Amino acid sequence: MDSRKLRYSLIMLAALVAFGTIGYYFFEHMPIFDAFYMTIITISTVGFSEIVPLTKVGRSITVVIIILGISVGTYTVGIIVQWLVGGELQKVFGRRKLQKQIADLRKHFIICGFGRIGHIICKELHDDGIKFVVIEQDPAAIEKIISLKYLCIEMDATSEQALQAAGIMNARGLVTAVNSDANNVFITLTAKGLRPDIFILARASEEKNEEKLLKAGATRVVSPYLIGARRMAHVLKRPTVVDFLDLATVGNKLGLIMEEAEVGSASGLCGKNLIESRLRQDFSVIIVAIKKASGQMVFNPAPSETLEAGDVIVVIGQTEDLQRMRAIL
Repeated sequence: MDSRKLRYSLIMLAALVAFGTIGYYFFEHMPIFDAFYMTIITISTVGFSEIVPLTKVGRSITVVIIILGISVGTYTVGIIVQWLVGGELQKVFGRRKLQKQIADLRKHFIICGFGRIGHIICKELHDDGIKFVVIEQDPAAIEKIISLKYLCIEMDATSEQALQAAGIMNARGLVTAVNSDANNVFITLTAKGLRPDIFILARASEEKNEEKLLKAGATRVVSPYLIGARRMAHVLKRPTVVDFLDLATVGNKLGLIMEEAEVGSASGLCGKNLIESRLRQDFSVIIVAIKKASGQMVFNPAPSETLEAGDVIVVIGQTEDLQRMRAIL
């Protein structure tokens, strides 16, 4: 609701009260409080009798107050009711719409925690068009999430209810990135209890807690501080290698990026070797490695390497070429 409308209506109502009070005070010689009281009961049309017999001038003032009072009063009350009821209804319908959107999610990620790490993860997923929902209970963080138009649930991520509300049974994976390692362990245990096969990426603030998170059921554990420190050391020791990794993993003005794509069971490439697949020729990609369905990693695969269903190809190429390649895989 436009606050200016409410402000203007209240100003008009106050002006009408002032007009009636002053009019009765000067023309009917009423005490100031009686003049104010007479104005109020006239505006409200409660039907009380006149405090003192009115002259023609006083009755004219009353007529003006009644006509304007009904109009201004009704308008003001209507705006206030619209503000109160409309705002609450908007919240209710907004919550229902959000719940429906989350309930309809499939193959999405659940992000627990919207701190510095969670914020970056959400941005990366959003930029790539990957569906996700955030679980956060900090009001300030919730406001930020809403401003970014991310799907979110304002609950404690350690509770089963929060994970179920986020659609854990239909989720592709879960990221637990809250500040407390203890809470990350608890979220991991809760998630595994609800769905033992779910992929869980857990954050560890301290290196010593990585093993605990793995034992709790985390699929992968990442220590941002450890990774950051190692990267800084690599910049000092091997700056060219770091530049290459940035080129391949983060992207650049040339549009090159390192990506992975899985060979589907219905793909026409199943059973073909790399020469027969023509991936290099047709899509101008560099095939860095192939992760076989068995889990074996083949680096710098030979042209005779055969592609099978479930293999994951790691390639470097331009974004549009990679999108075309995905379509045939």
